[in-house]
Amino acid sequence: MTMIDTSDTSATPARILQSPKHWRNRQYASHWRSGDEEFDASKLGMWLFLSTEVLLFAGIFCGYAVFRMLYPEAWANGSHYLDWRMGAANTAVLLFSSWTAANAVRLAQLDKQFWFKVNILITIICALLFVGIKFTFEYGIKLPQGKAPGTFFSYPFAHDPHEPLWWSLYYIGTGIHAFHVIVGAILFAVVLWRAHRWQAFGPTQYTLVENSALYWHIVDLIWIFLFPLLYLIH
Repeated sequence: MTMIDTSDTSATPARILQSPKHWRNRQYASHWRSGDEEFDASKLGMWLFLSTEVLLFAGIFCGYAVFRMLYPEAWANGSHYLDWRMGAANTAVLLFSSWTAANAVRLAQLDKQFWFKVNILITIICALLFVGIKFTFEYGIKLPQGKAPGTFFSYPFAHDPHEPLWWSLYYIGTGIHAFHVIVGAILFAVVLWRAHRWQAFGPTQYTLVENSALYWHIVDLIWIFLFPLLYLIH
């Protein structure tokens, strides 16, 4: 984690430079032997957490495969109801936000504070845009039409009695994913606030930034699987 410090602090206010939360003054916790050990343990913990996230969505994908095999017509009908253009737009938004998240990590390592914060802000905006598209142009249109999960399903033009099952899996998969997007936006908002308030991240202290970006990449990767399975494969 140790980086070469080539930053210029002349424009940084003294109250920030002297803060114990500034990245230059940040000390590793007393139960670690070094900052590198703390960083490695944090990364390992994040990877272990992300493995449980993969298992969570693996169950959804397995359910998708089983029910698609049992009720192919319901799955084909349900997929036809979805607007692939909205799904493609959200895919583009997430792919771009993954780039800005990764770029933010590198900018923190280089202590380019302004562009670091810009990239974090863009990532947050992309997350909000993704959720906005999902709830406005998908959920907001389909639910009033009766395309709801399970017993709430009341769409009068359904062609297969198992279509409510399709919508149940659709809302579970995309709903849980949207929740993860919101959580990611909150994580990046915390990063942005700490960066603005204390310049808490820099060449020797960027653990939270990197772990947040790792989380975001998993969220992006899961959508890369959800998009074709739900929107493109009829």
